Amino acid sequence: MISRILPPTKLERDLALQCVLSAFATGSFLTGTAVFFTQIVGLTGAQVGLGMSIAGVVTLLLSLPLGRLSDHVGAKPLWAVGALVEAVLYFAWPLVGGMGSFILLLALLSAISTAGNTGRNVYRIAVFPRDVRVRALAYMRAARNVGYTLGALAGGIALAIGTREAIVAVPILTGVLLLLNAAMVAMLPRIDRPATAARHDEEDGPAPPAWRNHGFVVLSACNGVLTSNQVLLNVVVPLWLVERTDAPHTLLAWLFGTNTVMAVALQVRASRGSETVPGALRAVRLCGWSFVLSCLVISATHETVGWVSIALIWLGHVTITGAELWQSASDWGFQSELSDHRRLGDYQGVWSLGYQAGPIIFPGLYTFLALQWGAPGWAVIAGLAVLAAVVAHPAARAAERYLERAGASYAGTSAGAAAS
Repeated sequence: MISRILPPTKLERDLALQCVLSAFATGSFLTGTAVFFTQIVGLTGAQVGLGMSIAGVVTLLLSLPLGRLSDHVGAKPLWAVGALVEAVLYFAWPLVGGMGSFILLLALLSAISTAGNTGRNVYRIAVFPRDVRVRALAYMRAARNVGYTLGALAGGIALAIGTREAIVAVPILTGVLLLLNAAMVAMLPRIDRPATAARHDEEDGPAPPAWRNHGFVVLSACNGVLTSNQVLLNVVVPLWLVERTDAPHTLLAWLFGTNTVMAVALQVRASRGSETVPGALRAVRLCGWSFVLSCLVISATHETVGWVSIALIWLGHVTITGAELWQSASDWGFQSELSDHRRLGDYQGVWSLGYQAGPIIFPGLYTFLALQWGAPGWAVIAGLAVLAAVVAHPAARAAERYLERAGASYAGTSAGAAAS
């Protein structure tokens, strides 16, 4: 039974364990951020929101240069150093005493985290052969959900205790766990630059930068729109439930629990077949349909009462979780198959632009559309998802043709790394 749950190779299991550890660390801190920043640091909610917005802009601006840095210094060194510095920075949170130091530390942490995540994402693509890559990434995402759940439990215990010492201990715990995470990253197998990439550079010159692959740039924007399922899950649906329905507020805990269970149990299954461009496009279509169904079902709960409201909101949450699972699967397939592996970091930087722009744009937009416009607003949200899913198809084909013209190479794996 356990063998069916665990990844089949040692490297996949090692990376899955690393995901559990890092998500456990950050999840424990995220659970208590509102309390820590307001009660310990002494900030207002508006100040916390402003600081997070500034950190989001910093992350967006650094996506491209840090992606290129990964190509120059190597994915694993960048990931390992970023993980170590990030761990150290968490020990500084109890020293923060005002808005200025809060913004400075949060922006610095965002920059370091972005650097580490860029190296991590490039490493995960490069270290696995093509037929294993998407499956491995699916296992890692499921593992991260386990880690976040454990982290939320640890953070919740600290909040339940409620003392200043217990709340201050949370970032210290996070820092300790992230130090262990940095040690795990340092012990992972080294990856070599693919021989095909070196040969192409010698014969044809360096690969063209990722921004010239216009199909890939458009596809990253489409992926950013489809990634906004997280905004629905974490922001819009909870606000809708509280302000526009008669469903009990305790239902939110069951909704988040359902999302976690589905993400852990079904992510690997949802990713099957997405290791090719046609398979990734199929996942995009399923994501789009799930988006539409979720918006349709949830919008109807403004007029329902009692158990009907509860059942429909739960069904809407299940379908938007389906959108999350299929969007993730398509994401990995596109990154793997439509990146020029001579410039993986550069392509990762472009791809992450869609992710980084989403948290800046969609929370305010979707909240306004749903809560102010009601059913027509939900229809607009669904329409944006459909548009992104439709445009993704010609964009993916254009990116594919560009790579063929550019003589793009695919990354393999270090000898024996993925088979161990």
